[in-house]
Amino acid sequence: MTDQLNTLEAVAACLAAAFESGSAETMTAALAAVAGSSGLAALSAAASLPRAELAEAMLAGEMSLDTTLAIMKVIDLHMP
Repeated sequence: MTDQLNTLEAVAACLAAAFESGSAETMTAALAAVAGSSGLAALSAAASLPRAELAEAMLAGEMSLDTTLAIMKVIDLHMP
């Protein structure tokens, strides 16, 4: 899956689908996939968050509310 997450649009679609699923398990898997993808760089830049810190938070499943809101704004801006 991480091979497919190489653009900001692909990352946004993946995370949006995970948020919409309402499943914590699905969300955790999506965050881990994005954290290991090449698209993470685009997401971190668009959200104005340090890449390494974002990856660490996503892998741990422990994002702050500020981080979560920044990601949600990016997802909303990049969804068709």
